Amino acid sequence: MNRFSDAEMARRHDALAAVMGDVDHVLVHGANRSGTAVGWLTRWPVTREAVVVFTPGERDVLYVGFYNHVPNAARIATEADVRWIGEFQYPSPPARIGVIGRPARDGEVDLNAAYTELRLVKSAEEIEWIRHAAASTDAGVAALRDAAQPGVSEYELGAAIEAAWLPHGATTHIHYLAATPMTAPELCVPAQWPTDRRLRAGDALVFEISASWWEYPAQRLGTLFVDAEPTPLYRDLLAEAEAAFDAVAARLRAGATAAELWDAVAGITIRDDLVHGFVGGYLPPVLGARTPVPDFTFAAGMTVVVQPNVVTQDERAGVQVGELLVVTDDGFERLHGP
Repeated sequence: MNRFSDAEMARRHDALAAVMGDVDHVLVHGANRSGTAVGWLTRWPVTREAVVVFTPGERDVLYVGFYNHVPNAARIATEADVRWIGEFQYPSPPARIGVIGRPARDGEVDLNAAYTELRLVKSAEEIEWIRHAAASTDAGVAALRDAAQPGVSEYELGAAIEAAWLPHGATTHIHYLAATPMTAPELCVPAQWPTDRRLRAGDALVFEISASWWEYPAQRLGTLFVDAEPTPLYRDLLAEAEAAFDAVAARLRAGATAAELWDAVAGITIRDDLVHGFVGGYLPPVLGARTPVPDFTFAAGMTVVVQPNVVTQDERAGVQVGELLVVTDDGFERLHGP
């Protein structure tokens, strides 16, 4: 479960080579645990900084930031020639250079869009890794439910969530939380940074939680009510959000368009995105409150998050529901448990 097969890694290299056109080498960049193409090509999740020189038919050269990270990278990226980034050498002219993970400079070819296309449809092995992340995410959600009691701070909630998946080797992609009193709400979406606020009876707690198995996260979103039943306002918001999820999911299948999914919830009031591709990046299609509906057709094997965040017109109250789904030929497959 810790390593993709040789056949999977060869598939990825062949796929990148096929979209290079007249490019001779591709420079793949990542920094600060971001830059999914580095791990996709070499198995090495980016730490401080990394650059891969990819040349079809040749061994990858992986340059790793921080000299003390090189030994670990060499144990993980076993098919690459692993070196310290201080030894990096830009391929010499007249070679034609493509780039992934940063904007192209003069004379370079931008392959970021081509890479994104390669990540939309997941292989069978990738789906299995996402299942592991989904189980870990579910464990985090269960821990949040147990911990969400009056007097518990958002910091403590985060600790409970992470403690549920760390023993299983998963890591934290995100856990966004926001609590607000249902009788005087002030927050309609989860917050990206926690506070020391302690839960109170009668709070609505919205969450967005993703555990990651290496660079493969899953995602669940939901709303909890602390030591209370939902008020009529929150009951109505939650019913609308659940109906919206069902309406979108009912249209999700290979061959469906982004417009079909958006039309399923015409008139909905949201703050967060309704649908977005996920795993390997924040991927197309992004159907949001402020974005135009893209010309996009779904294919089997895509992984997407359906997450209606229904809010009031004044955006003082809101709920969230949703989860990561796999698109199939005749619908979708759930990865998460109840």
